Amino acid sequence: MLEIAKRVDDFMMERSPVHDTMRRLAQTLGDLGIPFAIAGAMAANAHGHRRTTADVDVLLRREDLVRFKDRWIGRGWQDLFEGSKGFQDTLNGVKVDVLIVGDYPGDGRPKPVSFPAPESVWEVHDERVPYVNLSSLLELKIASGMTAAHRLQDLADAIQLIRVNALPQNYAAQLNPFVRAKFDELWRAAQVSEDY
Repeated sequence: MLEIAKRVDDFMMERSPVHDTMRRLAQTLGDLGIPFAIAGAMAANAHGHRRTTADVDVLLRREDLVRFKDRWIGRGWQDLFEGSKGFQDTLNGVKVDVLIVGDYPGDGRPKPVSFPAPESVWEVHDERVPYVNLSSLLELKIASGMTAAHRLQDLADAIQLIRVNALPQNYAAQLNPFVRAKFDELWRAAQVSEDY
């Protein structure tokens, strides 16, 4: 139990293996001149929704993933399997999931929301790590949760992002029309007090 508490504490203090992997990845991609943005739970953390995760999600173009792998697989990073999109940091044992620009969140089927070009949605926080901006992160998480029954955590993350950022109901106007009605539903859920 103490080991779990220490891991959670390390994560919240941003000194976990996941944070180290994210920083190493940012440095490596930056050195190669590859545009990228951190997505998923690490981006949610950057936007105020504090929760742990075991991996790093990164938004890349397909050709840039190939470029990264050609240069770095076998040199501190390893493929998960032949032809995989993801890879692993051999130093920390942390998995990196790659979200390919133009692919679709959730069920992977075509929809009005797709993974955008990283430089069109990034914002840089304290560590000089580019994260997916809040509106794009919400679009991706809501579209994912709407279309994949096993992605309920994405909807829970959206509720917490709405709550912690005190987003107004009309924030929906900034989002892709595909997710607006679901945002409205999640916004109402976010207004429910968690005090019991």
